Amino acid sequence: MIRSSSTTLRASLCGLLLASVSAPALASTVDDQAAAAETASAADDAGLGTIVVTATKRETNLQETPISMAVMSTEALKDRHVASLYDLADGAVPSLRIATFEARQSALTIGIRGIVPLDANQPAREQGVGIYVDGVYMGRQHGLNAALFDIERVEVLKGPQGTLFGRNTEGGALSIVSKAPTGEWGGRVEAGAGNYGGRTANAHINLPSIAGFAIKLDGVIQHQDATTRNPLAGEAGWNYYNRKGLRAAVRWQPTSTITNDFAYDVAKDENTPFYSQLLNYNPNNCVNGTQASQPACKLPGTNYTTLTGGPVKPLLPGLVVNGDTRMGVADIGVPQQVSVDRTHGFTNTLKWHLGDEFELRSITAWRGVDATQWDNSGGAHRPPLVNLTTSCTAASPCPFSRYSLADLRQRQFSQELQAVGTIGSVDYVAGLFYFNEHVSDDAATPSSMGAVALVNNGVVTGARYVRIPFCTASTPAFVGSAVNGCSIDRASEVWSKSYAAYGQLTWNATDALHITVGGRYTRDEKKGVLHYSRNVNYDLTPPAASVGYKPLDATWNRFNPMATIAYDVSNDVHVYAKYATGYRAGGASSRTSNYQAFNPEDVKSYEVGLKSDFWNNRARFNLAGYIMDRKNSQVDISSIQFVGTSSFNNLVTINAPGITKIRGIEADLTVEPIDGLTLNASYAYTYTKIPPVLITATDTAGRSTSVYQNFYIVFTPRNAASGSIDYALPIGGGDTKLKFHFDGNYSQATQAFDQFATKNDSSLIFNGRISLADIGTGNGRSLTLSLWGRNLFNEQYVFRRDPSNSLPAAPTSNVTQGSIANVLGDYGNFNAPRTYGVEASVKF
Repeated sequence: MIRSSSTTLRASLCGLLLASVSAPALASTVDDQAAAAETASAADDAGLGTIVVTATKRETNLQETPISMAVMSTEALKDRHVASLYDLADGAVPSLRIATFEARQSALTIGIRGIVPLDANQPAREQGVGIYVDGVYMGRQHGLNAALFDIERVEVLKGPQGTLFGRNTEGGALSIVSKAPTGEWGGRVEAGAGNYGGRTANAHINLPSIAGFAIKLDGVIQHQDATTRNPLAGEAGWNYYNRKGLRAAVRWQPTSTITNDFAYDVAKDENTPFYSQLLNYNPNNCVNGTQASQPACKLPGTNYTTLTGGPVKPLLPGLVVNGDTRMGVADIGVPQQVSVDRTHGFTNTLKWHLGDEFELRSITAWRGVDATQWDNSGGAHRPPLVNLTTSCTAASPCPFSRYSLADLRQRQFSQELQAVGTIGSVDYVAGLFYFNEHVSDDAATPSSMGAVALVNNGVVTGARYVRIPFCTASTPAFVGSAVNGCSIDRASEVWSKSYAAYGQLTWNATDALHITVGGRYTRDEKKGVLHYSRNVNYDLTPPAASVGYKPLDATWNRFNPMATIAYDVSNDVHVYAKYATGYRAGGASSRTSNYQAFNPEDVKSYEVGLKSDFWNNRARFNLAGYIMDRKNSQVDISSIQFVGTSSFNNLVTINAPGITKIRGIEADLTVEPIDGLTLNASYAYTYTKIPPVLITATDTAGRSTSVYQNFYIVFTPRNAASGSIDYALPIGGGDTKLKFHFDGNYSQATQAFDQFATKNDSSLIFNGRISLADIGTGNGRSLTLSLWGRNLFNEQYVFRRDPSNSLPAAPTSNVTQGSIANVLGDYGNFNAPRTYGVEASVKF
């Protein structure tokens, strides 16, 4: 990785940051900037305080809850200037990994403890980490990067949560909890401005309670101009976003025992992907000849004997190779329209408290996502490649710049009933769950630019680049607007239903010993069809039997048990041992012409943990170690297939036989050495190993090859760490404080694709904030002024590196002969540049 000249300074600061808390390099992470959370007693106020969580479906003290988890409070999110979930991608919680799918901000890949699916944005593919907003499961990863509303806390539950949270929580769960209406007049208004045209405006208003009804209104606006400019006039640049959202919440309390919370939200996220740079040119020195003579130019999973299709084409005039620094201006301008995600939905949560023995809860939700994708971030940096000759004329430009267009429409309904209570020495939770989802999508990849050769005396001396018409047919898109008029690469539709019943009992055998057992039965039903594949309408022209197409019609049943033994060594020291299981549903890949199906995967987890407070409640150390064994791991093989002048993104999902091993240690140390100063250090070690998979391929001539291929778990660093310093200095005799926050986040290099050993760069990112807080302005109002910065040292690293364009193509008609006709080089994406700004917040 290439670093700027201030690397030594940044590394030294990180070392001081971590050393200042005298922390061993371990972490069970509880990101305890949440020290500002509500305290349970006056004694707690003198120290770090009690953090209340709802991971067990009841309010409990985090330190007494036998689950490894991290909590980020409102204050912690603000200190790090977390405006959307992607802002946590820098590693604030070391075990939580967040990345874009491809370069696109509109769909996020979210993982915990090495459960990270590469391509979970297909309609028949599930996530490995459950995302919950106010107790409601989010079925798709689309729309997750919308602006966050008024958040009370974010809980990161680590390890399988298959009993209480259910399907698709193998790695854990990310639970976002919104602030509820207070029933008292008040709120806050915020506005800010930053570099790259950044501007924000938020309003959060509580209205006085009337006839038992309390109302809260939230409005959010977030904007940032592109950080990489597009030279083509009138077209959007890259890493742009414009987010808007509204949320209305109503709390009705007709009696002292009944509380009903209703919320409706609507949001729009306009964005463009990160710019995809060409990082190198033919780095594996691919040439025509035998495969044995050039082992570096080998596509994993193949057993080619010869390579043909060369020589590798020269770079187009003006094309820039840059693997060292983030480009502020693209080399060649291309059409780029903003992608748009629209999310909307309602949630109704009813609680009827009949005493400590019994509380009945009902969570009803309906949600929808409509997404249109416009991704031309690769430009001339990825196939189709141009062989610039005199045949590339103004009348017939040679096409390039693959424009990835897609539409997705998702609707979901869920209903959950819970019974929670305590009978004698037994705490219990029981529930029923129903989930119904309908998803449809389509995609097209037309070429959007053309190269026209500049010729002098029959010799090509340069090129000019012109727009070429695309998607000009009368064919309507199957789902939305992005693919209108295009030849449709693929279109699919999926219907999913899930039914579950679960229960969990905790026997408080003594004041110190607590034994928990639980289980969840799940039945998943999934049906899916391909309407289009490779520009063929399957509804009108069913594929030949040799294609092997088969609609998806599958049912899976699972029982996921768990057991925990927890022991309170003292009031301040708690230990536990836990066995838990999880399951991720199967599906089918709409990126294959046969709609290739794959089976579920299952995980078993064994975990031990320690949670401790000491030094008169001024220090907290939490530690967890775990072993996870995953069976039938779903792994992806991604490639671009070339058919004539067309190219298709082919992604095959298979189940790796055997047991995938995931091992890890997590820890967190938080210290408050003096009043107002809080130091935190977190660390996560994650070891992963997928057994080699035997890949067998047969071509049209009957030739076959078999070769073992290694697979990797993506975006999961072996070592990751985070540290922070917070200091609040009272000013004068009132509530005004001068507050300082500084954090550093490190991640080791890791793979970005399942089938490639190639890694992205390691990263070391620092963020900071200075605030003059709670300045009294009279009449119960206060003002807070802040200066914030993200990526303070403007660290530049490649977070996603794709080597597929620097290796031979995947086999199509001959499994022994590989083509290097479309070899160019690795392409990838740099992280966001340094951003900074000022904010003002008025609380009333």
